[in-house]
Amino acid sequence: MEILLLLVLLPPLIGAGLNGIFGRRFSQAMVSAIGCGSAGLSMVSALASAWAFSHHERVFDHPYFTWIQAGDFVAKYALYYDRLTLVMTVTVTVVAFLIHLYSRGYMEHEGGYYRFFAQLNLFLFMMLTLVTAGNYPLMFVGWEGVGLCSYLLIGFYFPKKSASDAGKKAFVVTRVGDVGFTLAVALIFWTFGTVNFSEVFSRVDALEIGSHQTVLTAIGLLLFLGAVGKSAQLPLYVWLPDAMEGPTPVSALIHAATMVTAGVYLVARSNVIYAHAPQALEVVAIVGCLTAFYAATLALVQNDLKRMLAYSTISQLGYMFLGCGAGVFAAGIFHLMTHACFKALLFLCAGSVMHALAGELDMRKMGGLRHKMPTTYWTFLIATLAISGVPFLAGFFSKDEILAGAYEGPTGQPWLYWLGTITAGLTALYMFRALYLTFHGESRLTPELEHHAHESASKMTVPLTILAFFSVVAGYVSWPKAWGGTEQFDKYLAPVFGRSEQVLTLEAAHRPEGLSPGALLTFSIVAAGLGILIAFWFYLKSTHIPARLAERLSGLYRVMVRKYYVDEFYDWLIVHPLRDGSDKFLWRVMDAGAIDDAGVNGMARAAEGVGSILRRIQSGNVRSYAAWVLLGAVIWLAYLMFGH
Repeated sequence: MEILLLLVLLPPLIGAGLNGIFGRRFSQAMVSAIGCGSAGLSMVSALASAWAFSHHERVFDHPYFTWIQAGDFVAKYALYYDRLTLVMTVTVTVVAFLIHLYSRGYMEHEGGYYRFFAQLNLFLFMMLTLVTAGNYPLMFVGWEGVGLCSYLLIGFYFPKKSASDAGKKAFVVTRVGDVGFTLAVALIFWTFGTVNFSEVFSRVDALEIGSHQTVLTAIGLLLFLGAVGKSAQLPLYVWLPDAMEGPTPVSALIHAATMVTAGVYLVARSNVIYAHAPQALEVVAIVGCLTAFYAATLALVQNDLKRMLAYSTISQLGYMFLGCGAGVFAAGIFHLMTHACFKALLFLCAGSVMHALAGELDMRKMGGLRHKMPTTYWTFLIATLAISGVPFLAGFFSKDEILAGAYEGPTGQPWLYWLGTITAGLTALYMFRALYLTFHGESRLTPELEHHAHESASKMTVPLTILAFFSVVAGYVSWPKAWGGTEQFDKYLAPVFGRSEQVLTLEAAHRPEGLSPGALLTFSIVAAGLGILIAFWFYLKSTHIPARLAERLSGLYRVMVRKYYVDEFYDWLIVHPLRDGSDKFLWRVMDAGAIDDAGVNGMARAAEGVGSILRRIQSGNVRSYAAWVLLGAVIWLAYLMFGH
């Protein structure tokens, strides 16, 4: 395992170095071979690690060397591998490898090809560092690394101002959350004297239930603040829609396998802390549920295909946090895994559409593409069915397990279930709206695009087909109890989450009997069905209704189109005061006035004044010198006589 885990981590780092340093001299085929080959080797090593771990079933916690040592603070380069790490490494490497393969076709005519693959490899390495780290400081390295790579890749088209601005926005907004993560790590060390996962969790687990509530709640909330920034939850979600300025494979990687899933993993990995801080866990559930609903309402009115998918990701991440916050951590990770498959597929299908339509993303200018792009259409349909929660596809199993946990989990509440169920209906509505506007109905393409539209090459369609297969079968690892299943995925992760769920159950207040599991499942299926039917009626049968409804509800519609004016509010509250303060005070008063004028230039003027006086004294006239000597002597004698 010591070697296998290094083989998971090192290939993408080496690939990033080779392409980043020498890629300008390489052919495109060589860059592709290094980039995709390193991702593929990492995936094979992750699968080999999973196979080796499954034969021994022993938690692997191995320090390779001492990394930081300052007094009592010791952080080692240590890798940690348990069943949760297994799920994350396999999910990340498989999805990332398919995105690498897809990128060969998508980016082949773009400039900076070698730079793209170098940064994509580095992104994968940082995410794998994050999920295999054995302590919080090393996790923080991966955490900041994915933030750096997202900045580079979102702003990949840096000559375009909107792209460079989007990269900066992502970097700055996520730094706000990172402050919380940093403070949480400091508080963990101050409280427990260590930052290693195994030691921290064992010491927390040894505490009596109900003790150290204040400090553990503070740690839990600070960790969640970091997760809110990285996983784009309320109120720090504003960077993710703008991140669509990057190449579409980057969007797929960020939304499916890296970056935004890091926050969910952080909460799940720290489940022992949250089990002893149920108040913090309730905050996780509430924020996740509200974010899921809020982002779904915004996705309803988006006309840009990728931005609609971005708000969908924010909503689905809210579901994952709802599952973790309700105390059913395995359900949250289960949805993370299935979502990685169908959300990567949705973004790559959107990229295929962009590729066919010369970059066009406005769904109002599409239509009828299912005949021109059959593979893209059918794979997009499968992903849409999966994310909408249609029975027997991956998203159905994981989403409904979260909703059931929101109702009857240790920290769940009925209102969380009902709001989550309404969100499920909205999800089906906005996803089928996108499907119908893009692929069905009459073509609204311009004659030029009509002629240009075509199915993508096999370099792009083969990864779509593989991801479509996973979007169907990934959910079958956990058949729901309501249908006579055993929820095997939950059982598999029980060694990681079982103890925490027991603690939460002991702390939870007794609730009266409510709806049966079968009823909970039925309501969520009905909600998804209603969403699909409404989308069918609005966007295929009676296409005039949406415009008429928008006109009748023009005030609400305008507010939703402007994203509830949150960006404008942040500009007014934060951006403009900082900009004005920097311009009027820090620059004009402090920099130009105090430092430049009064400081540097003032000293120069003082030196010039003293010099002009001394220049008059040093005239070269002997009688003048004698007069000055005499004046000095008189002053000195006067001081001696009268100074005391």
